[in-house]
Order: sequence, then structure tokens, then C-alpha cells
Amino acid sequence: MLKEFRAKRTRAKIHGTADRPRLSVFFSNQHIVAQIINDDNGKTLVYATTVGSKITGTKTERAAKIGEEIAKKAKAAKISKVVLDRGAKLYAGRISALAEAARKEGLEF
Repeated sequence: MLKEFRAKRTRAKIHGTADRPRLSVFFSNQHIVAQIINDDNGKTLVYATTVGSKITGTKTERAAKIGEEIAKKAKAAKISKVVLDRGAKLYAGRISALAEAARKEGLEF
């Protein structure tokens, strides 16, 4: 319940547009999903996930690899600036690893 409240509070301040879409990050117990969303159209532009992939390592290492992958796909889709939607998570650990890896690949927050 508190997790949902924190996520809604974060998303109330963030809105993805065509110029600057939203990079939404979700962590389950086993997998990581990152997607770039245009909230004006309600469309997912680009996504990257560990589901069905052979990415190995710790969860933080996998988050960094997903950050690199989403940045490469965003660059291919001509997206250079995004707004980070961390949901109910703090900007630490896996979230920061994903964001820093995406920044190294040229994605701006």
C-alpha cells in the first residue's frame, strides 16, 4: 500500500511528452524492465527487459546492462532526452546503476 502511494506521488510530478518521454523502471524479484513512454499518446516507444535474455550477473550488474541497452535503442529511435520515473524506489543501488549506464551511452536526464 505504501509502495503504491510513493509510486503515485512520484508519477504525479512526472509526465512524458514527445520532446522528453518518460523512462519508467520496474524491478521484480527476478527481472528488470525499462521502457520509454510518451504519455501524451499513451505509447511505449522503446523497451528493454531481462525476461528471455541471457544477461547474467548480480541484479545491479543486470540493471546497468539494461540501462546501456535502453539507451542504445533510444538513440536508434532518435530519443536523446528523457525524464526518469523511478516509481517507489529511491535513487540508489539498481536505479542509479541503470541511470548511470544510460548516461554513459548518451541518454540525458
